[in-house]
Amino acid sequence: MNEENVKAQMRKGILEYCILAILSREDSYAPKIIAELKQASMIVVEGTLYPILTRLKNAGYLTYRWEESPQGPPRKYYMLTERGAEYLAVFDDAWDELVEQIGIIRHGRREESNENEN
Repeated sequence: MNEENVKAQMRKGILEYCILAILSREDSYAPKIIAELKQASMIVVEGTLYPILTRLKNAGYLTYRWEESPQGPPRKYYMLTERGAEYLAVFDDAWDELVEQIGIIRHGRREESNENEN
């Protein structure tokens, strides 16, 4: 497996989390969400984003509103629902736990465990 494929697979697994995190800061529309993801080197295209937004909306985690745009057609702004904020909190906890678990696997036992044994 090449490096880019590994990175792509990892990004796919956390893309939903990243989208929810972006929308937790402010309501946003698809091209702006894509720009934020690209700025963080999470390369995404519209064909990837829209199905995730639809899935999150259908699950009740997002809602949307239409807003007139100063240039071009109206924009569909997505926003977290209360249920979406709760789901993001679950993601946050799961992410923290996963990072800790990977650290243990990569580097051995937790330092605090070593201190408790001395």
